[in-house]
Amino acid sequence: MKQSKWSALGWISTAVLFALSLWFSASVVIDELTKVWGLTDAAKPWISAAVPAGFTAGALTSSYFGLADRFNARKLFMVSALAGAVLNSMLLFADNAFQGVSLRFLTGAALAGVYPTAVKVLTLWFPKRRGLAIGLVIGALTLGSALPHMLALIASDVNWEIVIGMSSGLSAFAAMIMIGFVKDAPQQGTPSIFSFNMISKVVRNKPVMLANYGYFGHMWELYAMWTWLPLFLAAGGSVHSSMLSFLAIGIAGAAGCIVGGVLADKVGRARLTIWSMGISAACSLLIGLVFGQSVVLTIIIAMIWGFSVIADSAQFSAAVSEFAETECVGTALTFQMSIGFLITILSINLISFLQPYMGWEWVFILLGIGPVLGMVSMTKFKRYEKQRL
Repeated sequence: MKQSKWSALGWISTAVLFALSLWFSASVVIDELTKVWGLTDAAKPWISAAVPAGFTAGALTSSYFGLADRFNARKLFMVSALAGAVLNSMLLFADNAFQGVSLRFLTGAALAGVYPTAVKVLTLWFPKRRGLAIGLVIGALTLGSALPHMLALIASDVNWEIVIGMSSGLSAFAAMIMIGFVKDAPQQGTPSIFSFNMISKVVRNKPVMLANYGYFGHMWELYAMWTWLPLFLAAGGSVHSSMLSFLAIGIAGAAGCIVGGVLADKVGRARLTIWSMGISAACSLLIGLVFGQSVVLTIIIAMIWGFSVIADSAQFSAAVSEFAETECVGTALTFQMSIGFLITILSINLISFLQPYMGWEWVFILLGIGPVLGMVSMTKFKRYEKQRL
């Protein structure tokens, strides 16, 4: 029986949603893990930062060996999601920070076989007009990343093990969905090759690097905001901070991805990213000004921030795929993603280090630096986009 591309999109998005619940599964129960593992203040940020570090290492390894091209992409997704589920569940048996951080790193490496692989499967189903389709998958990623906050709320009267167990179970279910409900696309694409020898060619491509610089600024803000906003809301006295975090990061973020994907096809990728980063940068300043002052205003700004901070995410990769030389697309995308996720490690730890000195009122201003610089790059990129039309 034939499968429609919209049916494939629905199942792929669902699988991504469930698998990405692993990303923040430990971060949302950090208070409990601090007691169980005896985490120091220096070790706490690494429970979150180890995941993008592992993701970067996994993405580079997978791309270098061309795993998504050498093996069936759906089967690679299945194996990676199952591996992530097993590694995440092993947190239940860890008894110190070293074991916990190591397992978080390996879980991130496993997720490198989930998200990029899902995008590859999607692009085979949507060879043209991918704006909405990519927006939906990134929306699923966003919702999945926020899902542990909902799990934490559901399991608040039980214990942290339930959150870890539920997220691991969801990832295993994602593996079953991808292999059982998604069929191979009617047409197969060309191999997406990564080569260290081609990086110099990527770096010399000006529009590609301008899109990369925009993405780096975007990533400086994104995961640090996702990591620390829940603690900000809790510290500001917001009742049910887990629920509010799920709404701001998950629901608003997913909506932002879909709206961003639709708008980008209409107004251009550069213009959409500039709008999105401008709004998110403003939110990074404004949300601190209402800290502890107005819960209503805090929630409103958090929702707008959650919407705008991710609305442009897919467009940076799309821009690179359009301007990179055909033989360099795989290298260019891997380079962009790897550097971007490395940057998240710096911003996550910087917020942790400076928050005691700057306070929640001012520390998020540091995150606004990234999108402001990203806007400068995408303004320059806009000229190349116009020439291409």
